[in-house]
Amino acid sequence: MAYRNNQPVKAQQNQLATQNIANLEAWIGSANVKKKFNDVLDKGSGAFVTALLSLVKATPQLQQCDPKTILSAAMTAATMKLPINPNLGFAYIVPYKTEASFQIGYKGIIQLAMRTGQYKTINASVVREGEIEDIDFITGEIIRGKRISDQVIGYIAYFKLVNGFEKTLYMTKEDMEAHATQFSQAYGADKRYGKSRSVWTTNFDAMALKTVLKQLISKYGIMSIDMQGGDNMARAIESDGAVISEDGTPTYVDSQPQNITPEEPQDFDAAAAEAGQYEASMEERLEQEAGQERLPGMEGPQSAPVESTGEGGEAPALDFDPGEPDF
Repeated sequence: MAYRNNQPVKAQQNQLATQNIANLEAWIGSANVKKKFNDVLDKGSGAFVTALLSLVKATPQLQQCDPKTILSAAMTAATMKLPINPNLGFAYIVPYKTEASFQIGYKGIIQLAMRTGQYKTINASVVREGEIEDIDFITGEIIRGKRISDQVIGYIAYFKLVNGFEKTLYMTKEDMEAHATQFSQAYGADKRYGKSRSVWTTNFDAMALKTVLKQLISKYGIMSIDMQGGDNMARAIESDGAVISEDGTPTYVDSQPQNITPEEPQDFDAAAAEAGQYEASMEERLEQEAGQERLPGMEGPQSAPVESTGEGGEAPALDFDPGEPDF
């Protein structure tokens, strides 16, 4: 059994989880935090807060995270009016080491796009061998072919606005592999050590579809704050995969951010909650320290199950002064 400060690791985990949950419940019950959620969600605030507490209590990894980062991620989702139930796939609160980050889901991107009232059609699909015959490198127009096998060769995103403007973005499987390797530390670690902890490893197609859709909207979609809902989309893309500070500044925990410009849209590692996994467990780290509209004929992703496990124990109280977060 591993020890840290002369206490069993699992006992310390359990004690920290108990304190973090208690602090989170206290903050959520405070007048300041209640007002913040009521201001953005009105009558829906009660259900949202209940879902937040249920999520944390059911996810041992989140229980090891700083409660302030959990609340900040939750407030980001609440501001966009996106539910955080991982089974719905709109937004996630993702544990990464001792911090929690906001993560928008594939459905959340589409939801925000449709709220602008400017999209007539929006979709992303996997592309199988033979389905694309050629691409006009000037116009981006895709010449459709006929599928010859089930092998996935790329990913495509498409939208058409109500004013008639339409755009398509295609990325090959190799492009997506390079992107994931460059911008996800967890995926890079999986490849180096032969593990399967990143959702890029366990659900590559779903992550790829989200990535190609984000890139398309970042380059050509409605992002202007002058248009209804455009500011929410811009904020969602900026905040995706980030720990949100109390002043709203995003800090990216699993990747180095790309500039949010039409030429270089960002992407970060997917919600570990989507696959029920995260880059490194608290136990492993402590043990280490102790030892030292759809396109016809193209298919979308299958949802990955969310699973969590944990173990209990007892330990002396740890010093922890929560303070009250100020959003």
